[in-house]
Amino acid sequence: MNQSTVNSQEFSLISSQTLSDYVTAVAWSGDGEILAATSASGEVVFCQNHDELVILQSGNGESVDCVAFSHDGNFLAIAGQNGQVKIWQENDLIATLDGFRWVDKLAWSPKCNHLAFSLGRKVQVWDADSKSLVVNLDFDNSSALGIDWRNDGNYLAISGHRGVKVWNTQSWNSEPYILDVPSTSLAMAWSPDGKYLASGNMDKTIALVESELLLSEDDQRPWILHGFPGKIRQVAWSEINSDTVAPLLACSSMDGIVLWEKQPGEDSDWEGGVLTNHAGIIQAMGFAPQSFLLASAASDGWLCLWQNAQEVSQIMTGVSGGFTSMDWHPQGNKIAAGGDNGELLIWGKANS
Repeated sequence: MNQSTVNSQEFSLISSQTLSDYVTAVAWSGDGEILAATSASGEVVFCQNHDELVILQSGNGESVDCVAFSHDGNFLAIAGQNGQVKIWQENDLIATLDGFRWVDKLAWSPKCNHLAFSLGRKVQVWDADSKSLVVNLDFDNSSALGIDWRNDGNYLAISGHRGVKVWNTQSWNSEPYILDVPSTSLAMAWSPDGKYLASGNMDKTIALVESELLLSEDDQRPWILHGFPGKIRQVAWSEINSDTVAPLLACSSMDGIVLWEKQPGEDSDWEGGVLTNHAGIIQAMGFAPQSFLLASAASDGWLCLWQNAQEVSQIMTGVSGGFTSMDWHPQGNKIAAGGDNGELLIWGKANS
């Protein structure tokens, strides 16, 4: 699809800033008042009021690779190349956890201020309120490549070689549940309603399982979804359900997206449809909150909006190279993205 054939201008650029190196991650706070961004040179910034940058950490030559706000917005955590995990409360640095190797994955619990972060083959969970260690979890099979809490906070999933392990957060010492994959799980996520767990794998498959079966002694009967041209780089769920009472699942592989929808019936399969428009590897994607509007950002310098997760309704540009990251505002009326030459851009919906 040529950009000139897309007429919608639902979103327009409302902010343009530049960091000193490529933007590694962006994240909105839960109330949508603050956008946090990090760079490969080590910068950590807040963007407030669309055009005001607050510098929490200046560049030090060591990449910061992940950033996330706690569920209540009280804390911001970052981690990266220097092996430190830093936590801010508003603009005050309240904790620096160090002595680790490169930390490139972290995730807050959706129900309390527990932060999980990767330490090679282990994941540590830390309590920001009491500033104390909760637990160390051994993934064993490989480095932890993905971390995700279920929506109720009762289960923590960790992915890597040979699949996904799931811990009961009310009983950390119990053996984890296992979604076995004869490959490596590269991208993993619970559905927002907590009913499904999806694992995107190195062997060009998706393993998809119902939570109820995964966490029981019954046969898990996972769906194995095929038809991808390469390894699965991202998986993203819609917050709302389709007509079949299940959320949509989008999976990216190379420059394409496959959109999966569960068919009617309790034991029915998932049917996939291919979305193609990008000419470069998709680096990030996600559904707008409470919507089927899907955004995908790629190394081709296009950020595509897919109306009803079916066809492109708008293409945003503005980076001199490619896009590296993106995140939807919690109200769905703004979208932020980073570029590989330090661009930090925000688009807003008209009349919002």
